[in-house]
Amino acid sequence: MGSNVLTIKDFCANFDENQVVNDVTMAVEQNQVTSLMGPSGCGKTTLLRCINRMHELILGAGVKGKVLLHDDDLYSMNPIEVRKRIGMVFQRPNPFPSMTIYDNVIAGYKLNGIRLKRQERDKIVEDSLRKSALWEEVKDRMYKRGTFLSGGQQQRLCIARALAMEPDIMLMDEPTSALDPKSTAHIEELIIELKLNVTILLVTHNMAQAARVSDFTAFMYLGDLVEFGPTEKLFTVPEDKRTEEYLSGKFG
Repeated sequence: MGSNVLTIKDFCANFDENQVVNDVTMAVEQNQVTSLMGPSGCGKTTLLRCINRMHELILGAGVKGKVLLHDDDLYSMNPIEVRKRIGMVFQRPNPFPSMTIYDNVIAGYKLNGIRLKRQERDKIVEDSLRKSALWEEVKDRMYKRGTFLSGGQQQRLCIARALAMEPDIMLMDEPTSALDPKSTAHIEELIIELKLNVTILLVTHNMAQAARVSDFTAFMYLGDLVEFGPTEKLFTVPEDKRTEEYLSGKFG
């Protein structure tokens, strides 16, 4: 077993009186893909946003419990520091519309006021685009806007932007839900390759996707972590009746 990049302990999240994540405890292993799956509204995206310290930006939002990044308590760190170490890719591709492809990739450094020599910038941009399997498609168009790319390419550009900061872990919130099947297959292949470089926590409501790309799967239902374990085991011999019913399509 590898070491844990992320350890979540007795974690709860709420919006005012409404608790949406109940006492979740789980760990995310280094260089593995872990999927959070479950029906809409089960708390998986909220949990992801808590890890990135975005949940607290909403009025009335609160959290209890601990999230450790390696040994550092996320909630006693500066949120800006947290977001440098935790990459985030959203449902819809969101390249910065006024920026070129090149500037999109390096945006995290600019936004954090980190100055780099031209040579360093060039290397980070090329490495990140290669890792996100986009370099060959865009290397001659680096100074065009990122928004002229196709949806799948835009999402890979957003992945490159997150990778450029060399995060400890990458959070992906249903990264293929706005894409066509071909682009989805591309991103799934990419996720499997990326775990060589970075740990991934993926929110998906697509069971087949969780089965295809993840090493570990957590099943959430109504804010509870119902079951968590190796993907193959969870899909073939689930321990909880609710997991079995979800997998067989009884609800979701």
